[in-house]
Order: sequence, then C-alpha cells, then structure tokens
Amino acid sequence: MGSSCKHKEKIVVEKDNNYQPYPLDQVRHIGYQLCYSVKFLHDNKLTHTDLKPENILFVDSDYDVIYNNKKRRDVKRVKRTDVRLIDFGSATFDHEHHSTIVSTRHYRAPEVILELGWSQPCDVWSIGCILFELYLGITLFQTHDNREHLAMMQRILGDIPLRMAKKTKTKYFYRGKLEWDEKSSAGRYVKDNCKPLLRYKQSDDTDHGLLFDLIARMLEYDPSQRITLKEAMLHPFFEKIAAHQRLGERGAGDIRRDRSLSMS
Repeated sequence: MGSSCKHKEKIVVEKDNNYQPYPLDQVRHIGYQLCYSVKFLHDNKLTHTDLKPENILFVDSDYDVIYNNKKRRDVKRVKRTDVRLIDFGSATFDHEHHSTIVSTRHYRAPEVILELGWSQPCDVWSIGCILFELYLGITLFQTHDNREHLAMMQRILGDIPLRMAKKTKTKYFYRGKLEWDEKSSAGRYVKDNCKPLLRYKQSDDTDHGLLFDLIARMLEYDPSQRITLKEAMLHPFFEKIAAHQRLGERGAGDIRRDRSLSMS
C-alpha cells in the first residue's frame, strides 16, 4: 500500500501530485456528489457560475502514497472521496442581473463565450469538463483565447451549431463557419493537442463508455439540449454508486444532513 499521509481539505486536482487522474470509481463518486450539490442550487433557481476543480475540496484528504510502475514515481491515492463544493460568491439567482461573461476560462460554456445568455446549463458544461479532468488528469480546453477555445471545441466535439453561430454578435464566425486558420501555429497546436472526445477513453470497458456518454451529454453545445442534473443523476454511469454513498434517498433528516455535507 505504501505510506499514508493526511491533510485536510485539499482540492481534487493537485499540481503537487502531477495532476494524477483518479480511478473510475472515484471519478464516479466525486461526480455524483458534484451533480447532487449543484442540482440543489438549480432546484432553488441558482447558478453557481464558477465550477472548477479548485472549488471542490475533500472533506478528509487522507491518502496513501503508492509507486506507479507505469509513471515510475510515487503518486497519492486518496482514501475517501467525500467532497464539499465551495465559493458561492458568483452564484446568481435567475431573477438577478447576469454578467455577460462568467466561469473560469477552461470551464466556460460556448453560450457564454458567444454571449448568447446563460443559465443553469452553463454549470452542467463545467461539470462535464471537470469529470474529464478527474478521469485523465489533464484540462480538456487548455487555452486562454476565445477563438482558439472554440476551435478546440470543434476539434473535440464537432462543429458548433449553425443556429448559435448565426445568433452570436461576436466576430468569430463568417457565414456560420468559425474563422480559424488550421495552418497557423495556433491551428497546428489545436490539431496536435486535441482529438475527438471518444479517443480520450482509456478503456473499452462499459463503465468507461458510460462516463464518456455522460460527458458528451454535458458538453452538448445547445444549452436547451444539454442534459440537466436531474437527468444526469439518473444516468447509468451512476448506477454503481454504493448504497452508503447515495444522497437524499433516505429520510428528510438524512437528506438535510447530506446537503449540509455536500454544500457547506
């Protein structure tokens, strides 16, 4: 097992652990709790607007240090994956003013970049990006430029819908097509560093396929077609959540206690 260490409330994606990905069962449990807690916000007409790994903390980040033969180095493996969602400073009620741009760059939904307005579905997009990052240990959209971000989306997810391209008042499209030079240095970077979503899958095992099906539904371009968190909670990927890890499926007192754990 290796040695054991303990630190409180560490973020779920750690630079000092070389952004080590999580085993699928841990991705499932963290993702389930994240969907549950953000669904609570959505049910109360709130949008978090800044979901990212830095805002997800382990309740108890006691971990084992294990030697990874493939990577030839020690890596941390957390023992418990109970998490808390933090930073509600940008959370917005439906009736409140909506800033044009929200979310940290890498987790920003296309409707936000295209300035088409946003609501709860932008959180769902962010969760899809986070699930990918937990699974692979890399950021899905590693960029700081809007046009390059959109080019990455198209490389990974296919063309942005014509309806959205025509509706936006931003200047990234010409006649419904993204203006992007694939032969430029930025174009080569995107081509070399991005590939269709399913090609990132690490195994042909059914559970890996279910995770990527869920991620793809969360990364639907059109927010009106994107999976809701109520639907996500019922996705087959979460069927294997252990009984003791399930939230909100017992008495009202237990539900309130679970909410306090997931939301505090």
